[in-house]
Amino acid sequence: MDKQPKFQAVLFDLDGTLLDTAPDFLTCTNRLLGQRNMPPLTEDSIRKMVTHGSAGIISEAFSLNKNHPDFEPLRQELLSLYMEHLADRTRPFPGIVELLAELADYRIPWGIVTNKPERYTLAILEQLCLNPPPATIICPDHVTHTKPDPQSVLLALQELAIIPEKAVLIGDHRRDIEAGIRAGTVTIAAAYGYLDENDDPGDWGATFTVDDANQLSPLIFQRTSHESQAV
Repeated sequence: MDKQPKFQAVLFDLDGTLLDTAPDFLTCTNRLLGQRNMPPLTEDSIRKMVTHGSAGIISEAFSLNKNHPDFEPLRQELLSLYMEHLADRTRPFPGIVELLAELADYRIPWGIVTNKPERYTLAILEQLCLNPPPATIICPDHVTHTKPDPQSVLLALQELAIIPEKAVLIGDHRRDIEAGIRAGTVTIAAAYGYLDENDDPGDWGATFTVDDANQLSPLIFQRTSHESQAV
């Protein structure tokens, strides 16, 4: 083989890093808005909200705070709709499918560490049938403390039997990078993901930052000296 893997395991955040889930959130949110004669959101705007989860979407799309009596019923309605449409348009980001195949070629296990609840995470993965499938999936249901706490990252690595120093964590939010740093992994900030208006991935302290998922492979694999000489 003409490359050597730099890591023994690769961990991904889910929304905004591994998968582009925003289009399905947009469909569901706009349906709720339309039912209330409110103007629809653009895909650009939903991408800034997804990182804050269903609560953030309801808060921003409907201009409601969490204490408003309509907040929680709307959030539950959104989640019910989302469960029905969570893989209609959701797809891996460009370059991810190829990267997963490359990891399989080199027998490098990969996993998911997400703050998305298990029922939605597993439902999406069941419909998308990623190949190879993740070797570990850690959701909030499996830990006491979610990211930015390192517990979920450490649990994933424990399941893979890989020490943190031999793993890399990829995420599109400061909490992902902080969790990876606190766990002791190398970290990659996915600047192509769901960034808030005030987010600057360069300030997160990640080992590396990428603007495109296609840039991940050169950071995970290094060319062999044989290939370098050939070039």
